[in-house]
Amino acid sequence: MDKSTKKTTEETIKQWLKDPFDEETRKEVKDLIQNHNEEVEEAFGGTIAFGTGGMREKMGPGPGRMNKYTIRKATAGVAAHMLKHPKEMWKKGVVVCHDCRNHSREFAEETAAVFAGAGIPVYITKSLRPTPFCSFAIRHFGAIGGVNITASHNPAAYNGYKVYWNDGGQVVAPHDTGIIDEIENITDLSAIPLAKMSSPLISIIKEEVEKLYMETLYDESIYKQDNEKHGQDLHICYSPLHGAGITMIPDALKLWGFENLTVVESQEKPDGNFPTTKTPNPETESGREEGIKTLKNSGGDLLLISDPDSDRLSVSMQHEGAIYTFSGNETGTIFLHFFANHKEHKKTFAAITTIVSTPLCKKITEAMGGICTEVLTGFKYIAELVKEWEENGPDFILGFEESLGYLSTKSVRDKDAVLASCAIAEIALHFKLKGKTLLDYLYEIYEKYGIYREGGISIEFEEKGMLDAAISPLLENPPTKLLGKKVVAIDNYTTKKRMDLVTGKTSMINLPTSKVLTLHLEDGSRYIFRPSGTEPKIKIYGSMHKKTSSTNIAEEVQALDHLVNTNLQTLKDTFFRS
Repeated sequence: MDKSTKKTTEETIKQWLKDPFDEETRKEVKDLIQNHNEEVEEAFGGTIAFGTGGMREKMGPGPGRMNKYTIRKATAGVAAHMLKHPKEMWKKGVVVCHDCRNHSREFAEETAAVFAGAGIPVYITKSLRPTPFCSFAIRHFGAIGGVNITASHNPAAYNGYKVYWNDGGQVVAPHDTGIIDEIENITDLSAIPLAKMSSPLISIIKEEVEKLYMETLYDESIYKQDNEKHGQDLHICYSPLHGAGITMIPDALKLWGFENLTVVESQEKPDGNFPTTKTPNPETESGREEGIKTLKNSGGDLLLISDPDSDRLSVSMQHEGAIYTFSGNETGTIFLHFFANHKEHKKTFAAITTIVSTPLCKKITEAMGGICTEVLTGFKYIAELVKEWEENGPDFILGFEESLGYLSTKSVRDKDAVLASCAIAEIALHFKLKGKTLLDYLYEIYEKYGIYREGGISIEFEEKGMLDAAISPLLENPPTKLLGKKVVAIDNYTTKKRMDLVTGKTSMINLPTSKVLTLHLEDGSRYIFRPSGTEPKIKIYGSMHKKTSSTNIAEEVQALDHLVNTNLQTLKDTFFRS
């Protein structure tokens, strides 16, 4: 740390040891200095970066941490941006929700107090609720927007702040930059007016709204009679990972007819410390461990695990005596093919996925006369496109991303593990009644369209500031040969240009600028390099496909998976040696 940086950090610490910071916060500052000196610079050397959708960071004192003061400042900025819009918009209020994390309720009430202090009415949940309910409630009330206090699947030390606009989707341009500008203009925290929770401007969201959300999701059911008659035949195990899903997913499943439900007892109770898992992420083995035990011990058919804020869903099942866990791409493929074949379409159907998700989406939709549009990583871009299609666009049936996020209704504009749980249960029952499993169905899709397999690998760095230097050489000088094969096309999202190395032609990419590079190889495979937006990681995504050539698809899948993962490790070692 140079002298000027050290001086700035010391001055910031002095400010946090006096008004307007309360006594409890001052004690936390002193404890950090005395017992966790290695974290002082992170906490006081800068501010939390408010990104395009909000902020996410460790909790603790200081402008670089999540606490009620950084929440207060962020909310004041959001409120200021809202107040620049017509009164008839912001007078309809904002929605505030939260998940199970430590301090989430406190941060939610702080958020409500700032909005109400600015004169904006607030609708706040009475306790933790799934993220998609926040999106639904915004649309229900016609609110100008909303805030959800959550850090998704991050470790217990983290919390976050997600901002939504009036369509129920996370904020995108121009609202994202408008909010950031307003936050940067706030210099005096003591000048931010705060209302009490007893303020007439703050209302607890009534159970009738939650019931309406559940009924709206139920309307998406395709085989209501089969579910009602045979739902008991499907034994479902469910884990909320100590999170918000417990408040709605079991009830939603039962409403759809799936009452044969076993909740993973050790993870049923909401707990921001996540005592049963190293990471509350259902993508990881640690996140699935307790659920897998329950699935095995109970002899259940299906295991569903939602992440702590219940927007993402992991699906596992028993198949021929073994446990099989579906990737996000596999579950998304099952949803897409099933909906395209079984849902009614008034016009051309359409799906939305991300540039790092499986190309099989486009293969299926185009073969069936539909449309598949790819957007940048981030569900806000999926929601943005659903909004564009609302009046004159195609018939939206599914949005999904490889990281376990799915949406199959226009009534919500964020990924929804509540609806996904019910929908995948319905599909599983549909095939169980035919003597098949979800995996049988996936292999049938492969037989028709070819085997598409994807994988991913992460390179972790000490801090996010190191990502640019690590990925810049690739972006500035992409290879023309990779893994012993020619690169036939390069998609550089930094320059928004696609270069066809076979024809020599260059075309523009009609997506926002992003530090992402996609390399298409002569064998039809592709590899994508992308820095994470929330963690100090660079991710490499690989995708390969082939026609089925034998009756043993499982063996072909396993062989292709091995090749994808081997190639990913080679790329990691080649470009990011430590």
